[in-house]
Amino acid sequence: MSIINRLIICILFVIYVNCEIIEYQGIENQSDLGTQWKNGALLNQTLASLQPYDELVFLNTTYYLMGGILANNIRDVIIHFEGTLIFSDDTKEWPRNGSGNVLECFQFMNFQNVTFTSSTVGLLDGQGEVWWGLLGYAEYHENRPRMLNMGNSSQILIENLYFKSSPYWTVWIWAVDGLEIRYSEISNRRNDYDGHDYWNLEAFNTDGFDVTGKNVWIHDCTVWNQDDCIAVKDWSENMLFERINASGLGLTIGSIGESSVRNITFRDCYMHKTYKGIYTKFRGSGIIENVLYENIVIFEPEQWGIFIGPAQQADNVDICLPNPCSLCWPELPFAKCNMPQNASYIDITLRNITVINPTERTGVIMGSETNPMQGVVFDGVVFQNPPSNYFVCENVQNGQAIGGTYPVPPCFNTDS
Repeated sequence: MSIINRLIICILFVIYVNCEIIEYQGIENQSDLGTQWKNGALLNQTLASLQPYDELVFLNTTYYLMGGILANNIRDVIIHFEGTLIFSDDTKEWPRNGSGNVLECFQFMNFQNVTFTSSTVGLLDGQGEVWWGLLGYAEYHENRPRMLNMGNSSQILIENLYFKSSPYWTVWIWAVDGLEIRYSEISNRRNDYDGHDYWNLEAFNTDGFDVTGKNVWIHDCTVWNQDDCIAVKDWSENMLFERINASGLGLTIGSIGESSVRNITFRDCYMHKTYKGIYTKFRGSGIIENVLYENIVIFEPEQWGIFIGPAQQADNVDICLPNPCSLCWPELPFAKCNMPQNASYIDITLRNITVINPTERTGVIMGSETNPMQGVVFDGVVFQNPPSNYFVCENVQNGQAIGGTYPVPPCFNTDS
């Protein structure tokens, strides 16, 4: 619906509600530091003034602004991004709290029935390159701003937005009840290389869409990044992800620790030269249950086509330290990959999964010694030209390989 049509509707409703369309009055097309601070401050003031049924419009132009955009308790509002917002690349001037932690680009809390939209494609650029790389990680570690952090919210719609070059996680929406993201794109890459070489992978922690909560539907989106493309995190249920083009560290559930995740579906997705494909991971104890991956094509995955087990991650400058599975495993002989105790996979189904020409390895299926996987079914999970069988397959109780699954994981039963 166009802004003009919305204005007509607003006029029709004026008898009943106070409805206002507000154009953001920031300084256009100027990138100096002073302008960035002024535009950021004005946006904070504008968001704080919004009332139910208002609509905020960013015109089809470019605004440079400083991060630290904070808003709470907004409901029944539509925000239109018709142009481009570019966040500051001055890491030294970036706002921080009293503990020295950076503020997010956008930090929203307690939003209800809010839509973020564009009539074309709205561009949000985090200029993450200045935060990325080995030197960036050594200096900032994970003290880098997320592009959008939204918590304790409900009935949220995000559509027609392009998130580019986030310094850290791109979209982090937690404790949500009712979220739809559609027709949107995330791109966190250092050049146009068709894959994930070490240069690009040094854009550490640039997760795509990370979510917790319930009743989430993300569909018809594209993600190219250097960490989890989608990440379903702790205490999540009833989520559907479909028709997604993704390349990064996987269509992911996790990492999970001391919590439960259930009723999650990924389907009808394509992954081009992704680093990881299907990826579920525990960092500690917990439960992941009733999960379906269906109708997914993974073309030339560069590391693992399928990884079901522990979180392969690091939280230290020494990236080879296992937490619980080392990023250097299995390339380096001293690297360890540990599956947490009391971590339960229950009723996990992979159906109609095609992995084409995996570059290095096939996959990992690693259950917990204390809690072997239960109810795991591979139905039509086919690797074309696999370099080997599964690198690890252990602690699986009565795993079923049916529907022409190839290769059959060695710790599974077959349909023969």
